[in-house]
Amino acid sequence: MRLKNKVALVTGAGGPMGLGVAKRFAEEGASLIVTDISGSRLQQGVAEITPLLAKNAKLHALRSSVLVEQEVEGLLASAKNEFAHIDILINIVGGLREASYRPLVDIDEKRWDDTFDMNLKGIFYLVRKIGPHMLERQYGKIVNISSIEFAGSSGHADYSAAKAAVTSLTRSLALELAPHINVNCIAPGAIKTMALAAVGEAAIEKIQRACLLQRLGEPLDIANAALFLSSEESSFITGVTIPVSGGIWPAL
Repeated sequence: MRLKNKVALVTGAGGPMGLGVAKRFAEEGASLIVTDISGSRLQQGVAEITPLLAKNAKLHALRSSVLVEQEVEGLLASAKNEFAHIDILINIVGGLREASYRPLVDIDEKRWDDTFDMNLKGIFYLVRKIGPHMLERQYGKIVNISSIEFAGSSGHADYSAAKAAVTSLTRSLALELAPHINVNCIAPGAIKTMALAAVGEAAIEKIQRACLLQRLGEPLDIANAALFLSSEESSFITGVTIPVSGGIWPAL
């Protein structure tokens, strides 16, 4: 088991992508700290994760918003009762509150601010609070989620800019936390999630046709990439962004 005796914190664990990562990590022996803004989604996720846990592995779940510093502090304080440290941090939370395509001139300030908060605040709070402990132990794996849209996307200028910031932040953290902590990023393409469903069938079909593999991605595709970046198999990789996109390259 590639993550035996490791403790991983997965945010957004009630959604398809976060749950996929948590379940895959459980299969590989990790103990898990999972959180989601939705208590009901998180409860359902716990029901799916629990049967997959390895012997002696633990699961700690708490509803919280990682966009609120006090709730992040509460999550970490509650996890201390069961875990002495966190080895792996998977920052899943991100996306768009409003998935509709709009040119920049039609995006209001609230949507702009909400998009940046949703995609960056959780990483900001969690790395500031967990990073120093990883440095003390001289070990840690951090995986952030960007998007292939970080290279630019018509109608999603706010989302693209925020994901470009996630990609850049990953590289900054890789520099600042070297040489003991690996910090990497995944840039998903079109993955079957709630956010994708919101863009509509026409947009989904267009995305699928552009994909070399002619299919949408599954949460498991992201989970497998996160597993690789969290395991010792990637110990000589840091500061990179890996597209998991079926061949769609992040470019104009």
